[in-house]
Amino acid sequence: MDLVIRNATLADGRTGIDIAIEGGRIAAVEARIGVAAAREIDAGGDLVTPPFVDAHFHMDATLSYGLPRVNASGTLLEGISLWSELKPELTQQALVERAMQYCDWAVARGLLAIRTHVDVCDDRLLAVEALLDVRRRVAPWIDLQLVAFPQDGLLRSPRAFDNLKRAIAMGVDVVGGIPHFERTMDEGAESVRLLCEFAAEQGLRVDMHCDENDDPLSRHIETLAYHAHRLGLQGRVAGSHLTSMHSMDNYYVSKLLPLIREAGVAAIANPLINITLQGRHDSYPKRRGMTRVPELIAAGVDVAFGHDCVMDPWYGMGSGDMLEVAHMGLHVAQMTSQRDMHQCFLAVTETPAKILGLEGYGIALGCNADLVVLDAGSPAEAIRLRAARRYVIRRGEVVAESPPAHARLALAGRPSAVNFRLGR
Repeated sequence: MDLVIRNATLADGRTGIDIAIEGGRIAAVEARIGVAAAREIDAGGDLVTPPFVDAHFHMDATLSYGLPRVNASGTLLEGISLWSELKPELTQQALVERAMQYCDWAVARGLLAIRTHVDVCDDRLLAVEALLDVRRRVAPWIDLQLVAFPQDGLLRSPRAFDNLKRAIAMGVDVVGGIPHFERTMDEGAESVRLLCEFAAEQGLRVDMHCDENDDPLSRHIETLAYHAHRLGLQGRVAGSHLTSMHSMDNYYVSKLLPLIREAGVAAIANPLINITLQGRHDSYPKRRGMTRVPELIAAGVDVAFGHDCVMDPWYGMGSGDMLEVAHMGLHVAQMTSQRDMHQCFLAVTETPAKILGLEGYGIALGCNADLVVLDAGSPAEAIRLRAARRYVIRRGEVVAESPPAHARLALAGRPSAVNFRLGR
């Protein structure tokens, strides 16, 4: 064997498990594997998981915070306006450099699959070319999936649809949209129809920014579910954000949830950004804004969490840590039972992997040997501690290492200094 990880705890609760790896794939998952390997890692009972997956990100804007100026109001609309000001000044080299720096952060944090939206409303398609280049460069370490995203509106921006089609022809993977940013509700609904029909014709997946506002009458998710069902796109469509659902009345939501489930549409919440951008027009009480995550899961809808933004016109924070995303999602959605905390862990691992259609993901015989050894004993503890990534493994090779989190106390009046593992 090339590598054996000994004494691992898995997310499903199994303990004392060895994982054998050969040729970049998992060759065995069982207790006390009696084989030799070129390298062995003793997990020491720590959690070993498939890598983190970010189902919703904007890599073309990442690390551009402060360009051309800081978002003074902190609102979504000012962020969009700032991005429009910045676009004419973008260069392909700068886009690639910032994206590559972020990918380094991602690998160090065990984030090895990302779906990123890329703006197609710049006629040069500069960001599309840059991220196609980045996708090629990072392929040995990260599965990077690109969404053609008409940031300024498919119908509102004169050449957006043509640009979107050009981006798909260049190799972009997924059809995106933003119906709530069109001029009218009717034009928003029409954009959903056009985009879903185009995706169906091309055999592509759909991931649409949908109802990212506090308006309970913004109901484009209903239209998205309708067209997904009509066109046979079940399992290939995601609605991102869905924050208007936070403000909808319960009766309407009781109708909406089964429609989303029937249409096979997934939901992607973005806890860090939803809690930051929504409710900006409220005094008190302030709405949290994040969509109804527990209710969607209970209805049988696949729900993932995305990071969305890191140091860009919309959000000046972030580090590529999906455990931070899960931590915020857990708190905002009040998902504090053991079962719910486990669901939040799945929302940054297995569920987004399913939504992205990743092949060979998981810890089972024949799966890709993409693994993370976390300085924690369970998924809930990993979220609580935002656990250190002791080892990040890609196709059977260790690509990042971090020491466990320890502290040495030397308190006055105590008989001796002690070493202990933080939080354990």
